[in-house]
Amino acid sequence: MTTVKRSSANGFTLIEVMIVVAIIAILGAIAVPAYDDYVRRGRVPDATSGLATRQVQIEQWFQDRRRFDTAPACVNDVGNRNFDFVCNNLTQTTYTLTATGKGRMAGFVYTIDETNARTSAVPAGIGWILPAPNNCWVVRKGGQC
Repeated sequence: MTTVKRSSANGFTLIEVMIVVAIIAILGAIAVPAYDDYVRRGRVPDATSGLATRQVQIEQWFQDRRRFDTAPACVNDVGNRNFDFVCNNLTQTTYTLTATGKGRMAGFVYTIDETNARTSAVPAGIGWILPAPNNCWVVRKGGQC
């Protein structure tokens, strides 16, 4: 009498593979939005620090010359990777600096003027909200400044 040896199958069943794919999909659905928000928060300082630097330069110019309208720091700058900086409302006694997002930061707008009044605008649909009143630079979800 001879015994027949059954071969054992090696590998994964289709159900096991489908469960792994489902788990990866669930993790991806959670991780991708969190990562996108993390990247956005990391790009906001490009705007806020750029505006703060330009504000100090313009204010120093004003202290020396008693006028804003000839300040060399108040020029349009589109060289930043995430934000365009524009100097608006420029007179002898007033100015408004604006950082407007571009690329993945499109929809974000930050402003500051000669009275140090700050405002923010954020794109709809990403979960960021504006504080009430809108008198600061929003740097993360929930309207936190």
